[in-house]
Amino acid sequence: MKLGAQLWSQHASWAEFRDAALAAEAGGWDSVWTWDHLLAIFGPWEQPIFEGWMVLSALASLTSRLRLGLMVGANTFRNPGLTAKVATTLDQASNGRAVVGIGGAWFEREHEAFGFETWGSGFGERLDRLDEAVMLLRRLLDGERVTHDGRFYQLRDALCAPRPVQPHLPILVGGSGPKKTLHTVAQRADAWNTSGTVDEVRAKLDTLDEHCAAVGRDRSTLELTISFPITIRDEVAAAVSAARERFRANGVENAGAGPHLYGPPAAIAEAIAPYRDLGFATVIVRMPAPYDRETIDRMADVQALLAPGG
Repeated sequence: MKLGAQLWSQHASWAEFRDAALAAEAGGWDSVWTWDHLLAIFGPWEQPIFEGWMVLSALASLTSRLRLGLMVGANTFRNPGLTAKVATTLDQASNGRAVVGIGGAWFEREHEAFGFETWGSGFGERLDRLDEAVMLLRRLLDGERVTHDGRFYQLRDALCAPRPVQPHLPILVGGSGPKKTLHTVAQRADAWNTSGTVDEVRAKLDTLDEHCAAVGRDRSTLELTISFPITIRDEVAAAVSAARERFRANGVENAGAGPHLYGPPAAIAEAIAPYRDLGFATVIVRMPAPYDRETIDRMADVQALLAPGG
């Protein structure tokens, strides 16, 4: 399985963020991700937080192999034309390592704080906006000259040039809404990110399969990614203690609902194996600052145990 580090961009210095990403690359990780938030989302919102695309752009010149993406971008922050240009610039700067992570957005407080338009009539409209945006992103990233008069977006002879380095810059959609988000994933995405227990994720996959069948999509063409907070120590108690120390530094006790994986590499691999067996090829490790270098260094052991014959 591939490994991705989701470095929380709140409560961190640039040097800490940079060094954690470089350690991940040196340790054989495949990708680094960060949030797209303008206010802290765990603990007090006043905590410092970096802007996502900018830190990824900075990492592009410091790394040579890691894929770089937002987990996930807030669609409501930007017109899809601007998102396409930003992503293409990152792909050029990284020589073909960008991923367009995107979702519907959810944190209303930051929209109010910075004057972004909210999502109109509610949750459903926000996801309709996401679907239209992902469609336009794909067309722009593929080099199409786009004129579009839609429900949410209007483009007039828009062109994204220069083109990305990658012939097909991938779009990852995050979220698991059964009616709308998973339909967008099935119809338009190259990759999907989710989380939850094995039973919860299996049910989401069943729904995704229904949407894939409805749009004529072979689900095997979709990269499946799964996210967990993970802390590695030889003893579970030591891992729990180390994780709580980092969460408390961010003003919380944990990373919210869903499985938190603690313990030695064998225990972590055992917990992840059922997701691998469901078809998930990438594990995204959620990492609060101050970033846990021991986990970064030892995830290669987990990866080896999850490999065929491991």
